Amino acid sequence: MMRFPISEASPVRFAGPLPAACDVVVLGGGVIGVMTAWFLAEKGLRVTLCEKGRIAGEQSSRNWGWIRQQGRDMGELPIMMESLRIWKSLAQEFGEGLGFRQEGVLYLAKTEAEMGRFEAWLDEARAFGVDTGMLSAGAVAGMLKGSAKGWVGGLWTPSDARGEPWQAVPLLAEGAVARGAVIAEECAVRRLDVQGGRVVGVFTEKGRVACDQVVVAGGAWSSLFLRAEGVEIPQLAVLASVAATEPMAEIFPGNACDDDFAFRRRADGGYSIAPGAGHDFFVGPDAFRNLRTYLPVLKKDFRSTSFRVTAPRGYPDGWGTKRRWGGDEVSPFEGIRVLNPAPNMDRIDRVQRSFAAAFPGLGRPRLRAAWAGMIDTMPDVVPVVDRVEAVPGLVVATGMSGHGFGIGPGMGRVVADLVAGGAVGHDLLRFRLARFTDGSALVPGPSL
Repeated sequence: MMRFPISEASPVRFAGPLPAACDVVVLGGGVIGVMTAWFLAEKGLRVTLCEKGRIAGEQSSRNWGWIRQQGRDMGELPIMMESLRIWKSLAQEFGEGLGFRQEGVLYLAKTEAEMGRFEAWLDEARAFGVDTGMLSAGAVAGMLKGSAKGWVGGLWTPSDARGEPWQAVPLLAEGAVARGAVIAEECAVRRLDVQGGRVVGVFTEKGRVACDQVVVAGGAWSSLFLRAEGVEIPQLAVLASVAATEPMAEIFPGNACDDDFAFRRRADGGYSIAPGAGHDFFVGPDAFRNLRTYLPVLKKDFRSTSFRVTAPRGYPDGWGTKRRWGGDEVSPFEGIRVLNPAPNMDRIDRVQRSFAAAFPGLGRPRLRAAWAGMIDTMPDVVPVVDRVEAVPGLVVATGMSGHGFGIGPGMGRVVADLVAGGAVGHDLLRFRLARFTDGSALVPGPSL
């Protein structure tokens, strides 16, 4: 039986050993860090990935498992299309273990206004050659067996795919190791070693590693780490709840959602289900510090957010979380090896009821497990992928805003070429760090 998801209780699979020196240290063992290490190793660089807890222990094993081009920000879409091509090649290498299947993504509209938003996105996306199309109410009803909800239409991308996150990312980590990367779990990077104004190494809980470059791909922990180094990014994290059902009759083989619920068919015959648009937010010091920057996206998404007064003890933006420490001191990253927040079961209950109302022949789905993850997000809902000019040798790849699993292979390739000085092949202007300080107006990505 599958275990949902990876956690601190999962066995250590990657134990290093930690080298004294390498070319690049990657901080963070989610899909972005793993695939960055993969492609750096393929280039012949000596790369070490340090993960404070478990590979994919946080959001990379807690997400919906969607691999989608549909609804992407136009800055992300070309990278996502490349990522889909890479996923296909990875499926040839790893077989069924990734759970990769191209069964499509279907967005469901309850109103004509939603259909208008779908059409507006498609008008821009057509230039990239996506195979997305608009569907009528009849076409939607024909795709979803036994549906009783009466959606007015939908947005459909048949080439989009799905995977099993808790299986796929550790397999990809094995592939990175096979290509020469070193991966060390339970090995937190505490601080950078900066001398003469540039990176010369990192201090980890298991000792110093000399290196010329560091990639920070720490998900929800990235801002806390970077701020200790004098680098500010307006990153926050939101809690997203997910559940896995027991095996059920198939109503649709792919991924679908409206703003009430989302679902994905899993390899074991069940569905992963989640709120279509709802999440929870812990209010902490960074929330107050970045409030002005987040106002545009808050205005668009305020009703779907539930605010909680305090984060659990030790969380990245907890009120009591330490903000300053030295390379020879225990860091906050060692206090919580894996963020494992409790899911919002009221939200999950609403999802179960909405699902049962939409598919009355199936009834209320029985749950095998429920969990939550902390999604690292940015004010415009697109990532930061850039070099830090003030600290030569430091690269940031974070704030994937819930889009990381699908885009991970393509973004890992991009980050590896950014580090190695090669041609990244895409315009990264949308992802520049300076957009928060250069006076540019922030343009939120599509809330699709």
